[in-house]
Amino acid sequence: MGGTLSLRRGKVTAVTERLEGLVRLEVDGRPCVAYPRLTGPVAVGDDVVVNIQAVELVLGSGGFDILYANLTRGIDLTAEPQTHVMKLPYTPLQHAVRHAEEESAQREGIDGLPVLCCQLHSQVAPACAGLGGGLRVAYIQIPGGALPVSLSDSLRALRERRLVEVSVAVGACIDGDVACVSTASALAWASEQELDAVVCSIGPGIVGTASPWGHGGVAVAEALMTARAMGGRPLLAVRYSGADERERHRGLSHHTGAVLALAGQVELGWPLGLDPPDGLDEVSLVDVSGWEEACAGLPLSHMGRGPDEDPRFFAVAFAAGRLARGLLA
Repeated sequence: MGGTLSLRRGKVTAVTERLEGLVRLEVDGRPCVAYPRLTGPVAVGDDVVVNIQAVELVLGSGGFDILYANLTRGIDLTAEPQTHVMKLPYTPLQHAVRHAEEESAQREGIDGLPVLCCQLHSQVAPACAGLGGGLRVAYIQIPGGALPVSLSDSLRALRERRLVEVSVAVGACIDGDVACVSTASALAWASEQELDAVVCSIGPGIVGTASPWGHGGVAVAEALMTARAMGGRPLLAVRYSGADERERHRGLSHHTGAVLALAGQVELGWPLGLDPPDGLDEVSLVDVSGWEEACAGLPLSHMGRGPDEDPRFFAVAFAAGRLARGLLA
């Protein structure tokens, strides 16, 4: 079955925030986001077309419209010179982007590079805090949630804290510092750049259906298997919650079970002093004391809950980062 776009024409009535790669605005008084590197600059008074479908469907991640086209200043934009590999090919938003594979030899192995995979974007900030400063870390985004890297406020905060150096948009993901066709290519590029570690995740707003395999977190299973096959050190941030009201996500999430069933044995960090749940056969116990201070000032939020409401969620992700840091000692 196919779906149709839900588009509406309107006027930009306010611009509330301009960030690198992202503009938050209002169209006829409704919240909206724009990706200026994709659709061009935007200003108050512009005649625009917005996609309203997520808001109309009352989706959890759909609290705003998305600028689809700017009829005032987004027409006749030209492609980046000397590009031919398309992002979002054969869709109305196809656009050519220079990919890393076009400029490097692409080594076959990654020489023990730690590859820490997060099933939720909300795990990325505590995981990177666990890795700590003084490292060159690449953030690799794979499809499974939001596709634009520039949507992530967490990533902006991590870059300001120098906990992430560079972002890579894989496959259908867009708007990273670097674009790669595949996860394997992204890992090879990170190794070629002599980065110390990789944090790989889906973007904000995971796709979920409550079925065993129909969720965006499954995407990291491929990343874990790819890292292992290329000679890296794959690690998984366990999804664990002490406050989630949904049975399938309370305690050990069924998402983690699905990823482990597909990816096989990977390294798992677990907070020292917290009993590991049934379903985790082997974990490395990690001292996570001081995790709250290490994460202070970072945007920590999961399903509207912060570290006070669901501390174990963030502490477990922090443990994964701390374990990855230990591999570099």
